[in-house]
Amino acid sequence: MEFFDDEKNWGQNEVKVGRSWKKDELRIKSNSDLHKLWYVLLKEKNMLLTMEHECKEQTQLFPNPERIDKVEESMKNLEDVVRERNEAYFKLETGETGERPGRIQTGQLGLRGYYRMTEHHIPKVMNTRWQKEHKCYSHTVDVRSFLKLYREKLFLEKRKERNRERNHVMGLMKRFPNLDVEAVKKQFPSVDIEKIRYHKKTRGHRENIC
Repeated sequence: MEFFDDEKNWGQNEVKVGRSWKKDELRIKSNSDLHKLWYVLLKEKNMLLTMEHECKEQTQLFPNPERIDKVEESMKNLEDVVRERNEAYFKLETGETGERPGRIQTGQLGLRGYYRMTEHHIPKVMNTRWQKEHKCYSHTVDVRSFLKLYREKLFLEKRKERNRERNHVMGLMKRFPNLDVEAVKKQFPSVDIEKIRYHKKTRGHRENIC
């Protein structure tokens, strides 16, 4: 039953929970406490995933689904803190970070990503399986066509995001004529405030009354 939530929370529309753990709070804890907290968070995550699946099976509402995000954020922060301590220890003892080495390389679809190296029993020049998995096909026609469409998709997404921010700022300036322009520029740096200030969508239907 530890894979399920408390029975008093079953069927509830909302469950009161706290926030995720911050890095500053985790840094002051000992390694033993971090080790115990990791398993508490892992147990909580398993319980929440079980309850989410059960609610879907029973076609019921899963209360506060953001609880999973909070637990995952706490686990990520805990991992970052542990990595910071390991890096500091290895730098003090050996002068190196202790992290597994890696490099930026091009994948099979022509996309560049970070590859974390691992140890193999067979050398790279003799490991046909490794060569097949890491072979780059960026010179082929299909991959070049894919990269062209992928870059076009990224460009359209960025343009839509800029248009959404621009229209949002226009709506704010239309509803609030005395808006703090400097604050808007700071929050939306990609929007040209001076260019849209006199746009018809920004002015609205207000008239000067003498």
